[in-house]
Amino acid sequence: MRITKMHGAGNDFVIINNTVEKLDPATLPALAVKLCAYHTGVGADGMMVVEKSECADYRMVFYNNDGSLGEMCGNGSRCICRYGFEEGLAGDIQRVETTSGTVVGKRIDKRRYRVRLNDPSVIDLHRRVGEYDCAYVELGVPGLPHAVVRMDDWDSRSTDSLRKTGRALRLAGEFPKGANVTFVKKLGEDCLKAVTFERGVEDFTLACGTGCGSAVTALTLMGEVSGRDVRVHMPGGMLEISLTAENGTVRDIFMTGPTARVFDTELGEID
Repeated sequence: MRITKMHGAGNDFVIINNTVEKLDPATLPALAVKLCAYHTGVGADGMMVVEKSECADYRMVFYNNDGSLGEMCGNGSRCICRYGFEEGLAGDIQRVETTSGTVVGKRIDKRRYRVRLNDPSVIDLHRRVGEYDCAYVELGVPGLPHAVVRMDDWDSRSTDSLRKTGRALRLAGEFPKGANVTFVKKLGEDCLKAVTFERGVEDFTLACGTGCGSAVTALTLMGEVSGRDVRVHMPGGMLEISLTAENGTVRDIFMTGPTARVFDTELGEID
């Protein structure tokens, strides 16, 4: 089985082209767990499987590293667009079918790709969870759930303390589907610093593209940022978000950021 390892701003993935490998879909959740394990597998935040599509250049099926099916992944979609271009699956501009809808990607240069994230289907700027006033955003249909927490001292708190808060919010009953939780602070005009506790990974990742898109969505509607070329610094690197906000909602969320193709290899049988 041939696999590719990629990452977008440190958010890392294993990619399998199942139009070639012909793996049984029923085996993929367990395979994701094995491949994504950091000490006994390849190690990754998630696994992306390329399938044929009736409505796009190809389909991306995303699995979190615990084997659960994810609706979509922003950094993953940038990586899969680079993979699709370099593997000859599509050109500079490509359409990728995801569980939450079709994502359009564009090649900027060898490393940088821009993707249009799924439009929000739910926006609730004030959803109280205990002492925290969270903005809740779902991207696409079915929606990828994100809680955005404005916390100006998140980066001065201990990792264990922040992880405990992230886990509690991620599992809060106010979010029936669970939620990815992004803590965000302003560094300056149209400049944010953020980190995301990701559902399915159950820990912080080095970057979360949909978390950035959701944070900029919320802060734009709150009047905190302009929504144009907003820089979001995450532990793994900087992502840039531009969107259109009107009549209390948001559309056309574009995310630009780096990709890296780490390696390609052939795997034998996995015990």
